[in-house]
Amino acid sequence: MKQLSAPFIHHSESTSMDEISKKLDHIHKELIANAPWEAYPYKPEVAFAMAHGKDAIFLKFYVEEKHLRAVNSEPNQPVYEDSCVEFFISFEDEAEYYNFEFNCAGTCLLGFGKGRDGRELISPEIIKKITSQSTLRPATNTEANIGWELTLAIPFFAFQYHEINSLSDKKCRANFYKCGDKLPEPHFLAWNNISSEAPNFHLPEFFGRVEFNNI
Repeated sequence: MKQLSAPFIHHSESTSMDEISKKLDHIHKELIANAPWEAYPYKPEVAFAMAHGKDAIFLKFYVEEKHLRAVNSEPNQPVYEDSCVEFFISFEDEAEYYNFEFNCAGTCLLGFGKGRDGRELISPEIIKKITSQSTLRPATNTEANIGWELTLAIPFFAFQYHEINSLSDKKCRANFYKCGDKLPEPHFLAWNNISSEAPNFHLPEFFGRVEFNNI
């Protein structure tokens, strides 16, 4: 099982997303490199950096891939059909977990529940409070056509069913993914590896461990 330590970074209301993005550039990056299903062998290059602050979780995804798709533009649309990165998290050892899914333009699908079926979608009003910054850049990998980065500030109140005032010294279970169901080369990558017959990210038994460092 993979484990990750998320450092604390200082920020204020005046801290811009560009500043947050640069801070995350100096944090250890984890690869999303497991392709568990033989029918989908394509592996874009994907990494992420994670941190937390006084009132938010910060994530930055770094992606290089052959194709780019960003069709969905409204909260809770099927962004997993686009060029998509995902973050699933369960606090402590609870059965319920949140699924944050973002296409390369920052459009978010956010749900909560115990499994793949019957998930409760979080309201668009809350989702719109998640701040994102998306950038395109030339690919450095000769097998990729395009590079993109997505920086996210997820406020604690986005975790609607939990009252979070601080994450310092907290532990959780999580997994991170890259997919693109409707891209010319569909793919399904995971940070912590998954064992199942068909692509399915909603398997919390395969989540890794994340510990939020103290201030």
